Amino acid sequence: MRIVIAGGHGKIAQHLERLLAARGDDAVALIRNPDHADELARLGATPVTFDLESGTSEDLVGILAGADAVVFAAGAGAGSGAARKRTVDRDGAILLADAAEKAGVRRYVIVSAINAERGGAGIEDEVMAAYMEAKKEADDDLAARDLDWTIVRPGALTDAPGTGRVRLAHKTGSGEVPREDVARVLLAVLDEPGTARVTAELVSGDTAIGDAVAALVH
Repeated sequence: MRIVIAGGHGKIAQHLERLLAARGDDAVALIRNPDHADELARLGATPVTFDLESGTSEDLVGILAGADAVVFAAGAGAGSGAARKRTVDRDGAILLADAAEKAGVRRYVIVSAINAERGGAGIEDEVMAAYMEAKKEADDDLAARDLDWTIVRPGALTDAPGTGRVRLAHKTGSGEVPREDVARVLLAVLDEPGTARVTAELVSGDTAIGDAVAALVH
């Protein structure tokens, strides 16, 4: 497969790129900073410089040509303000969807956040409220499109080694999950067409990832 990953230098994306490359797939990593290209190439990814905040969907169409799927794993990151939550976490996701439609790429997997359906309601911290609102609006936009989308909403992310065992369901309750396991779930979701038009929360659990994805579908 040829998979184009927005946020290609992010931690989840790097795990996914490593997994894809290990089995011979082409992981195209969209990066804003060209200085990260060599690092990602060493993982086996194909780095392409593209800024989600300044580029256009027309610019992105050529990069997506021939792709089997796109993955949105980008985020403004810690330390960014409310404005960049909107321009990256929301607008970047919408830009990728626009480009996917124009390029004829139907499969779109997005990394969202647990409880994103609530948006920023009831959250006092301005930046966190903006982040959750951006995630909600990105998810809502994607779900309204005629694409084969899957929305994965992980709990609190950690850098602990993945266990390969998760809880994946429409509602899981709060919890943590290693970024490595999030990437493994993304890979399994990409491999399972039956996850199209499914939204699922993800936290650590007791079920092997393959079994968890199969149960979600059936």
